[in-house]
Amino acid sequence: MRTTGTARLRTRTVGILATAAIAGVVLAGCGRTDDGGAGTGEAIEIGDAEATGTVTMWAMGAEGEALPDFVAEFEAANPGVSVEVTAIPWDAAHNKFQTAIAGGQTPDIAMMGTTWMPDFADAFATVPSDLDTSGFFEGAVSTSTVDGRQTGIPWYVDTRVLYYRTDMAEQAGWTQAPQTWDELKQMARDMQTAAGAEWGIRLIASGNDSFQGTLWMPWSNGAQLTDGEQWTLDTPEMVEAYEYYQSFFTEGIASADLDNAAGAQENDFVSGAAPMLIEGPFLRGQLAQIGGEDFENQYATAVLPEKESSTSFSGGSNLVVFENSDNAVSAWKLAEWLSQPETQEAWWEITGDLPAVQAAWDAPGLSGDDKLAAFGEQLESAEAPPATTTWVQVSAAGDTMLERISRQQSSPAEALAELQRQADSIGMG
Repeated sequence: MRTTGTARLRTRTVGILATAAIAGVVLAGCGRTDDGGAGTGEAIEIGDAEATGTVTMWAMGAEGEALPDFVAEFEAANPGVSVEVTAIPWDAAHNKFQTAIAGGQTPDIAMMGTTWMPDFADAFATVPSDLDTSGFFEGAVSTSTVDGRQTGIPWYVDTRVLYYRTDMAEQAGWTQAPQTWDELKQMARDMQTAAGAEWGIRLIASGNDSFQGTLWMPWSNGAQLTDGEQWTLDTPEMVEAYEYYQSFFTEGIASADLDNAAGAQENDFVSGAAPMLIEGPFLRGQLAQIGGEDFENQYATAVLPEKESSTSFSGGSNLVVFENSDNAVSAWKLAEWLSQPETQEAWWEITGDLPAVQAAWDAPGLSGDDKLAAFGEQLESAEAPPATTTWVQVSAAGDTMLERISRQQSSPAEALAELQRQADSIGMG
């Protein structure tokens, strides 16, 4: 994976989550202003004809920079179409979408962070009935489904896996990744006692989106965040998962006081101070920058250890077409082209974005990368937070709850009971 793509991926992911946390905006639905697209709930057909006319597209971050040249191939295959891409900074994007929707001045198609889908779903057209989405990762598809309606298609995906220092693991007597929760804790402890690590593993303990970053534990323990009608945050499965989480801190295997500044976790990993952590694909490029090219041989990635399952977080960005698009059919044809396996493989080569289409992972560049393979396997069981406008508020309350648990200021049962009360007050949206 290219360093530039993976490094930018982290900036993009942080942009999605931080901006969403600040905004937390619930938007009213926008009515159609012309006959160019489908109304909410009405799925058009895109057919087999070539795309024509002008398609306007908004995209953020590295994607917005790379798309203008990349879509030239789509234009060549459809001589009657012109794609006009507008690049938007991540920190301005949420407000720009809000203003555009309110004023009826949206583009035809846009890149949309998965956590933003519920905020703007009323302005999105329904995915065409003849646009096949069966080849996408299931967790990615769930991020585009709001109130039972598919409002977009996955474009690229993101998930979290285990990174561990293989050289230090060997010193500690481990020749493979931990397979279970018990093995994860034992390996982390052995990293301290036999390999000289200050901390066995670096776990998220506080900060923005920290709760979201630990959801792999309750999900892997069989917990769900909702039952479809209300929040379910204090169930026995949730409590047991965060008891396991807290035990790393009470037993001195992890620290709640580690530096959260940019680059801190990478430095701890490279130095061996904390030789295990759970993170996304962007980390690879940063480790190469800090540790050098040879450091690639000193660590491995693996799917998360199992309890009831091995279930990680699914994020990324989707492609949406707006209801009042003047050229909805061609916009959907562009989305369809961007979701083809060969297109996604080419896009990964340029940006480092992980393909949302499973077939793209069979390409030599992806399938031949041992460290990347863990992400592809993890995506098969990854889950996404519920597509509700109030998730940002509940997640922020969860951040506070998590810090109390990591600092041993509250038992998991007490902290989750309080989180449940707050979530009940916030509602499901």
